Amino acid sequence: MQTKGRTELAVHLDRLAANVEKTRALLPAGTDIIAVLKADGYGLGAAGIWSTLHGCGIRKFAVAYWQEGAALRAAGLTDEIYLLADVWDDELPMVLEHRLIPAVFDAGTAARLNGLARAAGVVLPVQLKIDTGMRRIGLPWGEDALPEAKRIAAMKNLRITGAFTHFAKADSDPDETKEQLDRFLRTAQLIRAAGIELDMLHAANSAAVILRPGTALDAVRVGDMLFGLITVDDEPWDALGLEEIMSWSARVSFVKTVPAGSAIGYGGTYVTERETVVATIPVGYADGYSRRLSNRGRVVIRGREAPVIGRVCMDQFMADVTDIPDVCRGDEAVLLGEGMTIRRISEISGVSVDELACGITSRVPRVYVGN
Repeated sequence: MQTKGRTELAVHLDRLAANVEKTRALLPAGTDIIAVLKADGYGLGAAGIWSTLHGCGIRKFAVAYWQEGAALRAAGLTDEIYLLADVWDDELPMVLEHRLIPAVFDAGTAARLNGLARAAGVVLPVQLKIDTGMRRIGLPWGEDALPEAKRIAAMKNLRITGAFTHFAKADSDPDETKEQLDRFLRTAQLIRAAGIELDMLHAANSAAVILRPGTALDAVRVGDMLFGLITVDDEPWDALGLEEIMSWSARVSFVKTVPAGSAIGYGGTYVTERETVVATIPVGYADGYSRRLSNRGRVVIRGREAPVIGRVCMDQFMADVTDIPDVCRGDEAVLLGEGMTIRRISEISGVSVDELACGITSRVPRVYVGN
């Protein structure tokens, strides 16, 4: 498709739907998919993709913060939305207002939620977060979880609907992942033995779904694999046939020829060794094109790769198109796509695929294709 305006990020909804089905094929019967749409759907624009996920049969979604849940409600999503991170006391009313399911892991915050729910005349569903080794947030695993879990369970306007944990090394350490899973299941067993119902247990992220199939439980929380963001080694990833669902392009804004010995860009970090045709691309690190791609990245113009030369600026960068005939203003420059996969860009820049995707800023319009 032809880029309109300065630049745009295309999100391929047909590929997203295909990735959902390939993910579902890996799961045991009865295991739900919780689609993770935090960070505005990993930079894809959560409001533009949730309906495709819903159309694929997904009825559970997760975000980090209440604001992300509120944005999904404003976009029309009425399904369950789970909060995976903390909520500040003064923001607790927003949980009820937007019908979100919070993670709880201390009785003090739970008591304040209980009071708000009682005043609203509702019973609020909540999920217990168990820390089994990530060391971020959560109740301690094992018997140490029981005192706090019992206090929360006794609150009449809260209903514990499940519990979850998060793996620290699902992509790299099967033994540590198994130990975390064992800790979580033992803790859930103790909580249930104390008379507290846990309808849904979930622990697996994308890497665990791909590499540690025994971790699926009642539901899995996945984002990366739905969006084609590689989180594991190439061989198991490639075997699944998951596709990157985003492509990013811009239009060449200026073409010039400079003599040998010309310094390019801030700091003159690249000096031409020959007469060089330079194309300026009107995208920079303020758009999310990483500065680490300075003198390292490549773009595709007229079907051929052109190296990035000089430092990536806030709003523009330059590419050497000497060996690509007839490049002119308005030509499409593919920053992501046509062989420039986000995996390849990650390898070139040393920036993780998630950070690259989330870093594409709101200055870049999102367009949704292939629905």
